[in-house]
Amino acid sequence: MQKIIPNSTTILGVGSLALLSACQTQEREQQRPNIIFIMSDDHAYQAISAYGHGLNNTPNIDRLADEGAMFTRSTVTNSISAPSRAVLLTGKHSFVNGKVDNIHPFDWNQPNFPKLMQVNGYQTAMIGKIHLDGIPQGFDYSMVLPGQGQYYNPDFLIDGERVRKEGYCTEIITEETLGWLKNQRDPDKPFCLLYHQKAPHRNWLPAPKYLTLYDDVTFEPPVNFFDNYEGRGRAAKEQEMRIHGHAQWGHDFKMIIDPYGDSTGFHHELNRFTPQQQEDWLAAYSPKNEEFKTNYTRMSDKEIALWKYNRYIKDYLRTIKSIDDGVGELLDYLEESGLAENTIVIYTSDQGFYLGEHGWFDKRFMYEESFRIPLLIRYPKEIEAGTIIDELVQNLDFAPTLLDFASIDVPEEMQGESFRGLLSGETNEWRDAVYYTYYEYPSVHMVKRHYGIATKRYKLIHFYYDIDEWELYDLEADPMEMVNVYHNPEYLDVRNIMHSKLKKIREYYDDSDILNDKFLKEYLDHQTER
Repeated sequence: MQKIIPNSTTILGVGSLALLSACQTQEREQQRPNIIFIMSDDHAYQAISAYGHGLNNTPNIDRLADEGAMFTRSTVTNSISAPSRAVLLTGKHSFVNGKVDNIHPFDWNQPNFPKLMQVNGYQTAMIGKIHLDGIPQGFDYSMVLPGQGQYYNPDFLIDGERVRKEGYCTEIITEETLGWLKNQRDPDKPFCLLYHQKAPHRNWLPAPKYLTLYDDVTFEPPVNFFDNYEGRGRAAKEQEMRIHGHAQWGHDFKMIIDPYGDSTGFHHELNRFTPQQQEDWLAAYSPKNEEFKTNYTRMSDKEIALWKYNRYIKDYLRTIKSIDDGVGELLDYLEESGLAENTIVIYTSDQGFYLGEHGWFDKRFMYEESFRIPLLIRYPKEIEAGTIIDELVQNLDFAPTLLDFASIDVPEEMQGESFRGLLSGETNEWRDAVYYTYYEYPSVHMVKRHYGIATKRYKLIHFYYDIDEWELYDLEADPMEMVNVYHNPEYLDVRNIMHSKLKKIREYYDDSDILNDKFLKEYLDHQTER
């Protein structure tokens, strides 16, 4: 007699089969990686010790480099906060997603990668700074700073409702992030968590416990701190972002009364502090400020400039110390909870920042310190510890890469490329050039409108609108971009090649002078209406 083998329904029954199916689904979900995307605001790669510049120590951020991959040529498409964040979310250049500057609105109704993850089984959350108007779309939970946010006792929009929290912003964002992971996360779903810090954005207010950090240190500025911009065009000469010249006694240097005896208005910023916070702040800064004012009339212009640089860089690095602490707490929790192996952890910034190079603070230019960003990624399942990647990736590529890791199809409208293959070592084929645009002029810091193309060695920039000037830099011979070789006959062939590349890449991404004129008109019309 033939033996009849019952099917699974016969053996298990309908209820058991449903349970089996649910378990299998849960297993597949758990196999998809969790994602934690950490982003700070204006964190220069020079201020991460893994990059070797020797300014400060960031042992926790360095763990991501030691245990994963570090990119040495990661860049942005537009070095200003809100447009950069729009590129991150959409995987599209500013002139495509519409957020070309801090004035134009951002359309949350367009596709973004958290939305796609959300509809494909991921639990999504956004905690910290996003700097885009409106209620964030694509998140099961959002707790975001309105606008730039405050360092002390910040307000948050929690799923759209405004709530003030007492304490230091960086520490609060870390606490809330850990709280979501521990108490609000659905353990049956993979998650995508955006953990975004306000720091070290201007005006660099340190946490109470770090108010005197580096008081015993004197920092030497970059070798081109006293740059006179000789041999370069009007753009570098006419900016308004010099530490010694444009930074403010109150807002930036934390003086209540300036060296001339006038009020700076900084006391208004202290009004937000609690009495204890005020007491701690004044105890730390008043003696330092009074000593400087006593010596001011006897100091040379160079000595004053160096004092300003040290006040700036110390406050900037103090805020980063709190960020690094938070990264350490997060990584420790992932290890303790057993989540580390299946969680992708990314650390980056929305753009680079000048730490005294060319005498500057801020960003905006296509020059290296502003154009380049830190990028460190750990994922034990695919990324070999200590990997270093020098390919030209951009924030344009973040959305496609994360969707690739999540096994979600990348929409055709996204212009970036997944660099997952670079991380795993499966491919070393990559683009040979990246494209950049900047639109916010005339405005604060007065960095002129420009666009350009960069390869690993050369950079071609076109400044337009109120000027028509071209700059060409040989990054191998001139890494600090001090010599414009555009008119050097020895670089004629290079110039022609770069012009050809620029034309092709603008066509590839569908950018044009027509769009430049469109966005300029809209910007100027808005300025007139104000």
